[in-house]
Amino acid sequence: MNEVVDPNSRMADLVGLLYVLDTVFNGRVVDLYELEKEMEVDLDDLMPIVYTASSLGLVSAESGNISMTTAGKEFIHANMRRRKEIIRQSIASLEPFKTAVELQEFEIPALSEALEKKGIQTYNTPSGLHDLELILIEWGIYSGLLKKKGDRFRVAQ
Repeated sequence: MNEVVDPNSRMADLVGLLYVLDTVFNGRVVDLYELEKEMEVDLDDLMPIVYTASSLGLVSAESGNISMTTAGKEFIHANMRRRKEIIRQSIASLEPFKTAVELQEFEIPALSEALEKKGIQTYNTPSGLHDLELILIEWGIYSGLLKKKGDRFRVAQ
């Protein structure tokens, strides 16, 4: 099964999650409900970033508990350049970025079609093309994996 960046995951949420785990909980294993209370967010709103952070290898989440990995600790204590590098390396193996790298240059509809051919339905919703573009911009362009000119995206060299 392909791991996918959740359409509701935001970079700011990732930084917030790791910051709270590091500073409030001193990097220890935390019950997700305790984290939910501390972050003052519903568990349903928290889970997309937990899943994405886990897919990125920055947290370990299992049996209702969450903890930062070594990579998560490195990320939260790194400067901006290193954070971008960590994200760039991590997202390259996750969808939709894995397919974006395979295509090298594309527009959103072409990427969406390629994902659907792989059986990835995450972005096959009424707001799917918009969500896909947001994810590509927020994670791909932020990290330096992708560049955008007009409606076209391309993998940065």
